[in-house]
Amino acid sequence: AGSFQDAGVIQCAYNLNFPLHVVPASSAQCPAWSAFSLSSPAVVLEAIKQAEDRADALVLRLYEAHGSTVVAWLQTSLPIKEAMLCDLLERPAAQGCLPLEPQGLRLSFTPFRVLSILLVLRQ
Repeated sequence: AGSFQDAGVIQCAYNLNFPLHVVPASSAQCPAWSAFSLSSPAVVLEAIKQAEDRADALVLRLYEAHGSTVVAWLQTSLPIKEAMLCDLLERPAAQGCLPLEPQGLRLSFTPFRVLSILLVLRQ
């Protein structure tokens, strides 16, 4: 019912095309943990990879999927030293560094915009 955004079509499509796989483990209780979270369902974290030229960095690719203008907060439990926008070749963008704020990284999206972010980890 409602629009595709209200119905959660994008999340359902990811669940169908990339189902979770159950892996046997010990019966010991483990706390829940997530490396990344986003404050907006309109933004999709599509890929996470190690940077090509830096062993101490990750590249994240995100996109706005609802056709809206939105500000989303990206939160991570990883120890981030520095964050910056980068291009597809992982070169830092002209806008420079993204400020690390207590609530995470503030990311601004226009409709269907793709962002690449270089995260440098503390050692």
